[in-house]
Amino acid sequence: MPSRLPRASAALAAIDMGSNSFRLEIGQLQHGRYRRTAYLKETVRLGAGLDANAYLTEEAAQRGLACLARFAQRLQGFEAAQVRAVATQTLREARNRDAFLVRAEAALGFPIEVISGREEARLIYAGVSHLQPAEETRLVIDIGGRSTEMILGQGRVPQVAESFKVGSVSLSMRWFPEGRFTEQMFRDAQVAAGAELEEALEPFAPRHWRQALGSSGTAGAVSQVLQAAGRTDGRITPEGLRWCIAQCLAAGHVDRLALPSLAEDRKAILGGGLSLLYTLVTHFGIEALHPAKGALRQGVIVDLHERHAAQRRANGGDVRDHTAMELQARFGIDTSQAARVRSVACALFSRAQPQADDEALRELGWACDLHEIGLMVSHHDHHRHSAYLMAHADAPGFSQSQQRRIADLVLGQRGGLRKVEAQLCSELFAWQVMALRLAVIKCHARTAVDPQALSLSRSGRHATLAFGSRWAETHPRTLHLLREEAEAWARQESPRLLLQPR
Repeated sequence: MPSRLPRASAALAAIDMGSNSFRLEIGQLQHGRYRRTAYLKETVRLGAGLDANAYLTEEAAQRGLACLARFAQRLQGFEAAQVRAVATQTLREARNRDAFLVRAEAALGFPIEVISGREEARLIYAGVSHLQPAEETRLVIDIGGRSTEMILGQGRVPQVAESFKVGSVSLSMRWFPEGRFTEQMFRDAQVAAGAELEEALEPFAPRHWRQALGSSGTAGAVSQVLQAAGRTDGRITPEGLRWCIAQCLAAGHVDRLALPSLAEDRKAILGGGLSLLYTLVTHFGIEALHPAKGALRQGVIVDLHERHAAQRRANGGDVRDHTAMELQARFGIDTSQAARVRSVACALFSRAQPQADDEALRELGWACDLHEIGLMVSHHDHHRHSAYLMAHADAPGFSQSQQRRIADLVLGQRGGLRKVEAQLCSELFAWQVMALRLAVIKCHARTAVDPQALSLSRSGRHATLAFGSRWAETHPRTLHLLREEAEAWARQESPRLLLQPR
């Protein structure tokens, strides 16, 4: 059933499935101001559960599933449009992520999206810039368990956003595996962090920004330690970090570490976090890293609120619509043809699946907008090139999960159906790809079309495509292609496509 659009002041929920902690944030945006109503955090250490072959272990999976089940209890009464769950670096890396996501969505009761590193960076900046607005150019750094995001932005607009595969958990596991602290371990960890971040030295150089902010767990924890110890007022400085490292060396082991206000669950990943922070402040000329108020979870809520606001506006579009337009321009897409295919496909799908969620119709529309993106590579098998580009392009606003769904639709736009056979198990996907394929056939002449000339309806588990006899007489080549399409669907278990002149 379609998910109802919540009222503008309704509570929204974000689930941040990070590599170290899972967080549930519930908040509201009213008159441009953000107000938190609930916050839950659990240390899950999902990132520590990746084995040497990048498979998520069952023990780590169970920790994550148990946490999500507890979050689900808190989210009882929330509708799908009020909740967005995002997963980050660990599930970007995990080779068995799809199997885990099936179980995770069942435990949570809501869809989970795996987001790219750059999309994570964009959302982090959205949270920081909304909760801590300023017009000066700022550098925002977010150290996660297995990735670090760096963003340059001014006001609400991110200008440069990058993600690097190094974090507090991954560094700690590699260089402080037994909880011991030595000077050599810190040196090695800093060299490893510096090697990963070296390509960022020029785009994030000090001349590009006026203030540096640190968001999320690692920066927040170290800031609190320095303030509680009376070393700084909460700012993270090179001197303060050297003091923290000295305390670790004096203790020799995490079990003997006694830093004020440091939570127990932070001790095991402190070595990696300090090494990464010290590398950042020294390599990027940061004299003081200020703790930020916002983070990924608030950015998810802000972004979800803005999506809803766009849907309420007449002809409004959110960031994904703007991204689709930018991709069309970048790859030289014939926008007139894309618009023709979109008008036909969406009309067919809406008639056949009137109860489908609005997001399903929008995904079909984006697939139409970008179905010929691969023509920039080659006319031969352009649908395969289109699918690859759609799955791998940087696309602000889209999660990796959504890009993969759209890429599968684009892949299925023509040719045999076997290449998307696994996806056809989803009834929704089957009707989406059928509408797209029929639209591509109808618009194959690349001239003006009547979107209402064909009508698609559901007959039990099968589809019926109706058209006027006069239309069929004047479009014999299109009718020939439609008959071939019906034969292609006849080789599938469900749905079948029946042609019905009227």
